[in-house]
Amino acid sequence: MALIYAAEIALLSVVMLKRPSPTAAVLLSKPAVALHILAVLGLACLAYGRFIEPRWLDINTIRVPTGKLHNTTFRIVHISDLHCSDKPLNEHRMVPLINSLQPDIIVFTGDALNDAGALPRLKNTLKSLNAKLAKLAVRGNFEVHYWRDLDLFGQTGFKVLDRNCVSVEKNGEKIAVAGLSCEYDSGFEQLLHHADADCFSVFLYHYPHLVEQMQDAGPDLYLCGHTHGGQVALPFYGALITLSQTGKKYEAGLYKLGRTRVYVNRGIGLENRPAPQVRFLARPEIAVFEIVPAQAGDG
Repeated sequence: MALIYAAEIALLSVVMLKRPSPTAAVLLSKPAVALHILAVLGLACLAYGRFIEPRWLDINTIRVPTGKLHNTTFRIVHISDLHCSDKPLNEHRMVPLINSLQPDIIVFTGDALNDAGALPRLKNTLKSLNAKLAKLAVRGNFEVHYWRDLDLFGQTGFKVLDRNCVSVEKNGEKIAVAGLSCEYDSGFEQLLHHADADCFSVFLYHYPHLVEQMQDAGPDLYLCGHTHGGQVALPFYGALITLSQTGKKYEAGLYKLGRTRVYVNRGIGLENRPAPQVRFLARPEIAVFEIVPAQAGDG
């Protein structure tokens, strides 16, 4: 892209400096027109990625059938990577969208805050989210590395899971939700063993890579974030960069390893500067999981 604009500037400079010159003929030649089109498209993509897509929330609904439920369903809303900064981005948009979904459980998989000054807005946003049964969170790398001394979740209704597991009941049936702070990469075996083998299990962790260590101990549903879907992705290639131990292997969306469904959420906010303050083909996301009794024909 830089080469395109360098060539455009060079072309315009040559035309402006040559006297006299067939200016129109040079500017309207086929190579020059192609260059102009590419330059305009580049500016349009930059404007879209800076001003439109970062604020264009995407709601993705995933149906998860299970033989571990019989007469009830659970709706889980998964959010990640809020990255609340000095200026609001999606906080006021996400609250009514999530509340309109009437979730049973809301889970947050880390990276809440970029700027300490945004703490009141973060807490007000989290407090305003409504769940019928539970609001649960785990700490991401920003909480561990930068905000360890801040009370991010107090008085928001969110319970922080850190090497513990909770049981959530609805209509006489239960699911188990376990969580691990991202500063740990072991101990999940004991967490998952707390859940009854006949109970649908959900595991919350900020990074996607831990699923590869779980093998037979894996949960039914592993929810994570961190990658932002790359924030910038290309058609047919996907994320340019994920900052994940597994690279592009789990860059965004749904994957399946054995019996475990893994979902990598693209997140809602933007990492703070000097990271690019853009999204391109990686819209901010709210994920909705409908955990339902399995029926004949479900895979």
